[in-house]
Amino acid sequence: MSDIKTALVTGGTGGIGTAICRALSKQGLNVVANYHPMEADNIEAWQAAQKADGFEFDVVPADVSSFDSCKEMIESLAAPVDVLVNCAGITRDASMKKMDVSQWDAVIRTNLDSVFNVTKQVFAGMTERGYGRVVNISSVNGQRGQFGQTNYSAAKAGMHGFTMALAQEGAAKGVTVNSVSPGYVQTAMTDMIPDEIKEAIIATVPMKRMGTVEEIADAVAYLTSDSAAYVTGQNLGINGGFFMS
Repeated sequence: MSDIKTALVTGGTGGIGTAICRALSKQGLNVVANYHPMEADNIEAWQAAQKADGFEFDVVPADVSSFDSCKEMIESLAAPVDVLVNCAGITRDASMKKMDVSQWDAVIRTNLDSVFNVTKQVFAGMTERGYGRVVNISSVNGQRGQFGQTNYSAAKAGMHGFTMALAQEGAAKGVTVNSVSPGYVQTAMTDMIPDEIKEAIIATVPMKRMGTVEEIADAVAYLTSDSAAYVTGQNLGINGGFFMS
């Protein structure tokens, strides 16, 4: 049996997800990137781009908002999951006055229900083998809230509670559970923000810049490493001082 551990990154083909896949691969993990089935047309190009940079990742489709889809995803993998990074997420922003139930449900199911849907499939195996790392990618807005994001902020805050509770279940069995809460991060999505709005955002950050996807990925790499074996139930904020607790 191979000694190489397997990591699964949900939302692994997104901006932050890709950086996490690369960071974990550099640690010697076999990395599997999850993607939504609706993104299938883009996966070959994504894999080719990663290969051109020296990275080869397995990919697996699943709608993480569906428990059954997650079950099928885990059953399809060739090896048990030793490291799980719950990174999949969406936004459907609107003020409470304008938010409809479909916007609420979509974000809660994709951002919060997904954490249960995927973790449930792998956690028992981790405890039985006496080793596991779970890292949940939350958000600074799950700590401080954000106008127009009651759905997103609620889901990300829920991830913190999930993290602390599950950490207690895994602590004596070699399984750590932590979260990372990014602040404003430079991605393809934030690059589309008009410059004047982007400058106003950056002005609120004490470090006067956005974070990089690599900075988020490095935090995940630390929490999944042997160096963090005594770290569990914690949230690591990567936000340039935007929120301090």
